[in-house]
Amino acid sequence: MKNIFVSNLSFSVGDSDLRQVFEEYGEVISAKVITDRFSGKSRGFGFVEMKNDEEADKAIEELNNAEFDGKVINVTIARPREDHRPRPDRPRFGNNRY
Repeated sequence: MKNIFVSNLSFSVGDSDLRQVFEEYGEVISAKVITDRFSGKSRGFGFVEMKNDEEADKAIEELNNAEFDGKVINVTIARPREDHRPRPDRPRFGNNRY
């Protein structure tokens, strides 16, 4: 199973649109366009989870830099989210000395 990151999506693309494009390459477990929690509008990126690694690799290879809904999209393997907790050795605001 592979998790795929898709960026530079048109703001009109929804979950079902994203799923439909990737289903051409194999079984899609989930497809989610990320939205702003306040406005509900698309943030221009999303994630697709595919069951088969070979099918996912083919989708990444063929869809990266492809045009989708009028925009050239970027498709890569999703990386784990970094820990965004503030570090005690670095100030969050004010003096930016490191």
